[in-house]
Amino acid sequence: MTKDQCFYLGHIVSKFSFKGELQIKLDTDEPGLYQNLESIFVDYRNKLIPFFIEKSNLQKSNLLRVKLEEVDEEADADDLLKRDVYLPLSQLPKLGENQFYYHEIIDYRAVDETHGEIGSIKFVNDQTMQALFFIDFNGKEIIIPVNDRFIQKVDKEEKTIYFKTPEGLIDMYLED
Repeated sequence: MTKDQCFYLGHIVSKFSFKGELQIKLDTDEPGLYQNLESIFVDYRNKLIPFFIEKSNLQKSNLLRVKLEEVDEEADADDLLKRDVYLPLSQLPKLGENQFYYHEIIDYRAVDETHGEIGSIKFVNDQTMQALFFIDFNGKEIIIPVNDRFIQKVDKEEKTIYFKTPEGLIDMYLED
């Protein structure tokens, strides 16, 4: 299993007990979907290593407490701290018509109601307070906030997202 066949689920943030239990901070809007997992992949020295889950319990809103098979001591748990956790893409929940996962819209065409086609989506930065679409328009970069008010339609068949952006937003990127 490679990272491009998986999605990022979260990060191992702490130990829970002296018996190898760990807490994973889930990066999801719906943590309850992941409380009964059978297994996870842990990024260990740039390789995804599968671990089977003996038991899990959702703590607070987005902390998943897990007991992994063969992680029975504090030293074993220490070795897994601060590592990223992944699941296969096949385990992503299905989305509604106008919903999307950031990884699936890369290279989608971006069409604005006023400006027409404004390029293709190169990536989505979700590491900021506001997630942002980064769009390449003939070598110029256009940045549009990921905001439901700006997205008119997501056409997955045509691989196109239709935008209605605020007046002047796109113009400021097209000016020399």
